[in-house]
Amino acid sequence: MPTPTDTAAADHAPRVDADEAFAAAWKDWRAAHERHRTDPHGFLAVTHLHWLDDVPARLDGAPGTWSVHDDVVRLALGAGDRVLHDGQDLNPDGTGTSVALGPIAEREGLSLRVPDAGAGHTVIEVAKRGGRYVVRPRHPLNPLLARYRGTPAYAPNPGYAVSGTFAAFTEPRATTVGAAVEGIQHIYEAPGEIRFHLHGQDLSLTAFNGHNPGTLTVLFTDATSGKTTYAANRSLTVPAPDADGTVLLDFNRAVNLPCAYTDLATCPLPPAENRLPVAVEAGEQIPYERQDAS
Repeated sequence: MPTPTDTAAADHAPRVDADEAFAAAWKDWRAAHERHRTDPHGFLAVTHLHWLDDVPARLDGAPGTWSVHDDVVRLALGAGDRVLHDGQDLNPDGTGTSVALGPIAEREGLSLRVPDAGAGHTVIEVAKRGGRYVVRPRHPLNPLLARYRGTPAYAPNPGYAVSGTFAAFTEPRATTVGAAVEGIQHIYEAPGEIRFHLHGQDLSLTAFNGHNPGTLTVLFTDATSGKTTYAANRSLTVPAPDADGTVLLDFNRAVNLPCAYTDLATCPLPPAENRLPVAVEAGEQIPYERQDAS
């Protein structure tokens, strides 16, 4: 006959196993996320932020002379300048040339490669943000990437993986939000809001379309922002809603955007209604390292 101790152990075993499985899945996800963040040409490798206009200019960290005309970036390369796009040399005979790049859609971009024997090649991001063109060189020897120690985070807590309901708007709403840099705004399409319950309160978050079809993204702040978590924003990817609108908000997977690490980012800020009045003590915390604009 089982003893009371045996019975209690059996009652608790499934919960312990579930918690261990939850923590193991979170650790695997977090390791993959950190690997992506520390890519040799990821955002921690950005060395400069340049805004283009119609006046040709030479840019630190990038060869040639840059300008933008009629929504197209113009790059004038000099003799000996080597820049590759999709593996093709833009200056194949090395005598100098002028090339047109774009037009590029808002929040999209393209990458150029500058060979650099012995020190790791440079990748040059050419993108459109807030209606303006930006050039950001990325190099694997950037000090921010070299000294990166990993991002601190709260221990995984199943209590912060909460069920919610996605309520679609009658029509998607164009939502304008600020940015981590002054002078630009971002416009996102919000298909609906997510309603959920946390810390005894009924809450909601305006959701944007996610990177993968069907998924959603929420930008938010909460009562930990500026204390243990980055002040301006955190981001959470939400899997596609079920047929009845049910979604899972796992705040353990809330992450920092690039602006938490560097001033060379143009990240969006959350819409005003996404400032949660409760403390979400889950997900990533304030980074150890930060790179200023200088």
